[in-house]
Amino acid sequence: MAHDHGTHETHRGRLGAAFGITVGIVVAQVVGAVVTGSLALLVDTAHLLTDAAGLGMALFAAHASLRPPTARRTWGLRRAEVLAALAQAALLLAVGVFVLVEAVQRLQDPPEIPGTELVVFGVVGLVGNLAALAVLAGRRGASLNLRAAFLEVLNDALGSLAVVVAAVVITTTGWQQADSVAALLIGALILPRALVLLRDTTAVLLESTPPGLDLDDVRAHLLRVEHVHAIHDVHASLIATGLPQLSAHVVVDAACFRDGHAGQILDELQECVRDHFGVEHSTFQVEPETHPAHEHPTHD
Repeated sequence: MAHDHGTHETHRGRLGAAFGITVGIVVAQVVGAVVTGSLALLVDTAHLLTDAAGLGMALFAAHASLRPPTARRTWGLRRAEVLAALAQAALLLAVGVFVLVEAVQRLQDPPEIPGTELVVFGVVGLVGNLAALAVLAGRRGASLNLRAAFLEVLNDALGSLAVVVAAVVITTTGWQQADSVAALLIGALILPRALVLLRDTTAVLLESTPPGLDLDDVRAHLLRVEHVHAIHDVHASLIATGLPQLSAHVVVDAACFRDGHAGQILDELQECVRDHFGVEHSTFQVEPETHPAHEHPTHD
């Protein structure tokens, strides 16, 4: 049975709009960080710069994933989105660690921060992040790329909110440590997100079983197909968002190869995993009862 690798949306327009907005906010906040000397704003700017780079990589990955399969890359570049999300996670982790170290140091010796100017630049960042969120919100679950981009912008918005709150506290009370506390909060927002994204992307690259796919349940369904005696060497992985693949060896009556029934069994097996488990791309090796003796001993 011929397979294609499925059509998929890359949402380049949404990613491009979010990227443009984020770059604009970065420019504004760089100016603000220089003018105010705020660590919270500087860290939020570094966070934004990292996220802008991440969005740029996501945009590139969305474009690259449209390239067709070749003899060398049989899945095309569909996993480019996973590599982009992994790079974003690594960058965020580095930024998060830097934030925490620098903020702790500044708590002990806080510099003088002009609260009024900090409010202005914090509000500019918050408004821009809310605009980017509005662009990405509708399709944030469509791919790892969009999920990563949405989470980045959401955390940017929370970081900008923390900057605004710190600025208000400094303006009204004169407590300069509020800037470092806001920076610590931004770091606390960054690290868990980076670790979750790192976990999800490495699971794909390690070819772990796709979330929600129970291989014991798959075996049980396949064994219900008429003439099937055993299922072994079952493997499943996620090539990219929305593209799970599954393979297995299926032992059937030897007579099925003589009467031409093996082809019908193959159709039933593929229909089973498609209809019950949503796996469109499946590969089955249909074997007579005498064949398992020739299999590699590691096959189960």
